[in-house]
Amino acid sequence: MTDITFITGNPHKAEFLAKWLGLPVAHHKLDLDELQSLDLHTVVEHKVRQAYAILKRPVLVEDASLRFTAMGRLPGTYIKWFIEELGYDGLRRLADGLDSREAVGDVCYALYDGKEIRYFDGQMRGSISTETRGTGGFGFDSVFINEGDTRTRAELPEDEYAKTSYRNKAIKKLREYLDARV
Repeated sequence: MTDITFITGNPHKAEFLAKWLGLPVAHHKLDLDELQSLDLHTVVEHKVRQAYAILKRPVLVEDASLRFTAMGRLPGTYIKWFIEELGYDGLRRLADGLDSREAVGDVCYALYDGKEIRYFDGQMRGSISTETRGTGGFGFDSVFINEGDTRTRAELPEDEYAKTSYRNKAIKKLREYLDARV
């Protein structure tokens, strides 16, 4: 099934997916309801079902979560709103007041063909930086440092960024699934 449509308004995400999936990827911007839940699978399931109902063809959606371990599951799936309200510097300052700067990033791609939903997850562990650095990547990359590194993800060269990306981990699982269906 390579006739899937990736639902995103971010062309950079679509390019990243196509490059690391190794397949051309059609993408389409849709305004979907943002279901409020700390469960990433619940969020992507709602999005993928809604996208399929609109387009009536196989769709792929993605959502991400960033958890500060000292805050349990928060900001979690609400990270987009935390960034929108606080900015990256505010996100860092939030971590200043915690017992630990440790963080976990999760991503989930969900593929729906109208019959079955498949989930493809990726995760990266690290910490929140003490300063906003770098210009690469997207999302919270300018404040996230991979475990064992000192640079933010936004400071990494493209090949290193991709190798350590939670998106790439999930995309590899998606590719294996698509290859097995051929």
